[in-house]
Amino acid sequence: MPHRSTPSQESVSSAGSSTLDISISAAPYPFLTMFARSSIVAILRSAVVVGYMCIEDRDTTFHFGTEKTDGTVVHLRVLSGKFWTRIFSSGDLGFSEAYMIGEVEIENLKSIMDLWLDNQSTASSVSSLYSRLAAAFSGLRNAFFGQTRSRARLNVIASYDQSNELFKAFLSKEMMYSCALWSDDEGGVRGDLIDGPSPLDLENAQMRKIHHVLQTARVKPGDRLLEFGTGWGALAIEAAASYGCEVDTLTLSTEQKALAEERIRERGLVGRVRVHLMDYRDIPPEFEHAFDAFVSIEMLEHVGSKYYRKYFELVDFALKPATATVVVTSSTFPEGRYTGYQADDFMRRYMWPNSCLPSATVLIDAAYAASNGRFTLEGVENHAPHYPRTLRTWDRRLKANLSQETMARQYPALRDRATYGSFLRKWEYLFAYAGAGFAKGYITCHMLTFVRASDVTVACD
Repeated sequence: MPHRSTPSQESVSSAGSSTLDISISAAPYPFLTMFARSSIVAILRSAVVVGYMCIEDRDTTFHFGTEKTDGTVVHLRVLSGKFWTRIFSSGDLGFSEAYMIGEVEIENLKSIMDLWLDNQSTASSVSSLYSRLAAAFSGLRNAFFGQTRSRARLNVIASYDQSNELFKAFLSKEMMYSCALWSDDEGGVRGDLIDGPSPLDLENAQMRKIHHVLQTARVKPGDRLLEFGTGWGALAIEAAASYGCEVDTLTLSTEQKALAEERIRERGLVGRVRVHLMDYRDIPPEFEHAFDAFVSIEMLEHVGSKYYRKYFELVDFALKPATATVVVTSSTFPEGRYTGYQADDFMRRYMWPNSCLPSATVLIDAAYAASNGRFTLEGVENHAPHYPRTLRTWDRRLKANLSQETMARQYPALRDRATYGSFLRKWEYLFAYAGAGFAKGYITCHMLTFVRASDVTVACD
């Protein structure tokens, strides 16, 4: 049963101290903060039915669920009353902000993600009772307090993700920023938890992913390959170097284009891999029916539900009328959770603004409609079980390899210790948040393969 315990006088002050001493060291919060805390506590009392949560605040400790449990156990320590107002006004987005700013300490960040997902159905139904009041509170907070120092810091760390040095710190050597594919060679999807990580485990798993995509795309020497979403050129380079393809790849990032072209020159592939700084909606007329295959690795999350059909119209436009293959991968929502409108959350506010996760069937329907039936579904794979280990590996590497000095050279504001700490906690939060989502089935990761309707991919007579 949920309960609340208040520290004894001895636990908060020396023997013989008066109540006045306690009020000095643990003064009550302002009215709005107390109201927010009371509301959140009321929600948690009904919401936490699986697992156990302990929240230690300045004047009391709250307990939710059953302490003797086989479920997830969470311990939080509130360091600032703003923790309560952030959650009250912004829900899980507010919680992520409180963590990044340092207004709450958590013994195990993944545990809070697991507890939230384990209790999602009850938490959602109870918290909806407070949504209108919270929205009004959020509006008042913005009107009266505006750009606070903590808000300014959050805005700063949201915009410092364009550095190639940042991604070099945690990605594999070829710099694939997407789900790897783990095999028994690395101990499978839980090998790092059982036997620990090995030096090149991520490199091997990412190269396996690249070859799996290219082999599924059925590319061969002399083929022209079109890619939406260059990244740092890993797949395009491998397609040219190992499969003999000619590749055109599109990106919107000047930083990625510069590093990809540098790596293309180092591999002696100039002229065989062309990197275009171009929106996919601006592909030129000469691309019509020019390509044998199309690939796109985790770029569809940035297209938006309004443009899925347009996306596949352009893929249909660029591919040859026969013997052509499409391979796309994307983080996805299960069908029952997908909606074309997706509210602001940690991912969309601080990692990928305006992103929108599709579902597998939404993409399949869009591909069929956009091509007027000229595409047919060839295969569906769910790579979600491979993502948590990918994220855990990125987390380890970032903590081991990134230095404040390196980042501050490009972004002087990160010389400030508090801002840099918030910046690191943002990435730590991402890896835990996404990892729990994939592990619990809240989000998935699909690879879809389409071929031309008349294509026969396997000889059968």
